[in-house]
Amino acid sequence: MNRNEMMSRLKNTGDIWDLVIIGGGATGLASAIESASRGYQTLLLEQDDFAKGTSSRSTKLVHGGVRYLQQGNVSLVLEALKERGLLRKNAPHLVHNLPFVVPNYDWWEGPFYGIGMKVYDLLSGRQGFGHSRFLSREETLRYLPTVEPKGLHGGVIYYDGQFDDSRLAVNMAQTAAKQSATVINYVKVTGIFKEKDIVAGVMAKDLESGEEFEIRAKGIINATGVFTDDIIHMDEPTAKKMIALSQGVHIVLDKSFLPGDSAIMVPHTADGRVLFATPWHDKVIVGTTDTPVKEALLEPRPLAEEIEFLLSHAAKYLTKDPRPSDVLSMFAGLRPLVSQGDSNNTAAISRDHTIYISRSGLVTVTGGKWTTCRRMAEDTIDHAALVARLDEKPSITANLQIHGFHHHAERFGDLALYGSDASVISDLIAGNPEYKKRLHPNFTTMAGEVVWAVRQEMARTVEDFLARRIRALLLDARASMQMAPDVARLMAGELNKDEAWIKSQVDAYQQLARGYIL
Repeated sequence: MNRNEMMSRLKNTGDIWDLVIIGGGATGLASAIESASRGYQTLLLEQDDFAKGTSSRSTKLVHGGVRYLQQGNVSLVLEALKERGLLRKNAPHLVHNLPFVVPNYDWWEGPFYGIGMKVYDLLSGRQGFGHSRFLSREETLRYLPTVEPKGLHGGVIYYDGQFDDSRLAVNMAQTAAKQSATVINYVKVTGIFKEKDIVAGVMAKDLESGEEFEIRAKGIINATGVFTDDIIHMDEPTAKKMIALSQGVHIVLDKSFLPGDSAIMVPHTADGRVLFATPWHDKVIVGTTDTPVKEALLEPRPLAEEIEFLLSHAAKYLTKDPRPSDVLSMFAGLRPLVSQGDSNNTAAISRDHTIYISRSGLVTVTGGKWTTCRRMAEDTIDHAALVARLDEKPSITANLQIHGFHHHAERFGDLALYGSDASVISDLIAGNPEYKKRLHPNFTTMAGEVVWAVRQEMARTVEDFLARRIRALLLDARASMQMAPDVARLMAGELNKDEAWIKSQVDAYQQLARGYIL
């Protein structure tokens, strides 16, 4: 997957595209796979990097949604559990089982949550990740050695999925490209044009070269997440706002705060959310909050009260109370929830996806979550193909393997996240002694991985690599800042950039990373 090749396709395609997809997050990328795999000529345009926004800032869970079960939204849970199973089947190198323990401190919690998890098991059916069961106090402490023992009666264990969100996004972009989709980052859609009041294409600008394009299409899909309303207003300037924004914040702690391979799930916090403390890449992620916000930003920032909320709740359940100085990184993501009038309580707004078709034929898909992105995409392409009058073709994505597919990726050690690409990357690294250099003592990442990311994964900036190709920015922001100069020099060699570019990239990254440090 090479950006120069993708730009060449864009410039040299004289035909009208069947579908143009705006947005390179989970929903847009899944839609590109869905569209291209059906044989439609597909173009995806992303204004920044793939998964730059919400799709790289999740809780890293592939799950049915215990909270939705509490809310009585059984249909959403059923759909999510089915899609959870398909994701594990199609991307086993990135999606794996994770045990979750609900610690019980009141006598009624064991029976109450135990019965709820049995229902969760029942709904999972053959797609289940493991059977839930009650745990004694001693068993709970074995699974969670650092959980608060005072007043602990026992626990309930159940199983869900965990993944690496931006790595999956990159592999999905590669999958779409394999299916002959053209996917391009750093191309911003600046307008929509019409013929006889029907959408006929988009205006776009290459943010690297400044070149502008008029791109004709039979159908246009708006999959821009928190920026959904911006695209809708290009089509219908007077349209009502569709999105209610909710901010979710996470903090990252050292593994010592939660050793072992099990996660903690707190079913009900003060703001009505489920709180998780999960092991991830040898660190611990604690989250998330649910705070209504007004403005959609590419770089949202955690609020002081959100960090305090997470620190105080973590202290309630862990024997080692985290302090601000213990936070290795903090990150915020915005959820694009479909507005229902009163957005003061975003925790109560449904996470179901919504498809809206404007009078001019713009197809908008929004809401939903990572776990259900394939199903969202299937619905979206069904509608978009109908609107664009394309030949009806069945979906094949339920059984389509994601790029990197490998059943035993763990055999590749530190390169396991690359799945089937790991052996090729190993050969690349073995071919140049400089590529074997580790970029930081706290990370296993080698210089050759930077080269690979530029050549095969369309990494264009230092941030692309440190934030989303590897997860250094989220795992240890300070350490990632120390890696930036070496990454910039390696990328410059691949992209034919000069010293001025290296300096500007390092400066920009340092400024960005400071926003992830508490």
